[in-house]
Amino acid sequence: MEEKIRDFYGHVLGSIVTETNGVAKARDFYGHVLGTYDPRDNKTRDFYNRVVSSGNTLASLIMSANNKNH
Repeated sequence: MEEKIRDFYGHVLGSIVTETNGVAKARDFYGHVLGTYDPRDNKTRDFYNRVVSSGNTLASLIMSANNKNH
C-alpha cells in the first residue's frame, strides 16, 4: 500500500510504502529511501539504519528531508 505525503498546497513531498510483512519505507519525491519502520521492534530507522525514534515517524522523515531541500 502506498500513501502519498503532501504539503499544505497539495504538492507531493514523498510517500510511505507498506509491504505485506508490515515493514514501511519512506521515500522522498524522487523515490530515494529516507528510512524504514519495522512494527516488530516498533522503531523507525533512517537511511543509514540508525534508530531515529520509537514508533512510526516516517512522515516526519519526509517533512525533514523536504525542509532541508528548500
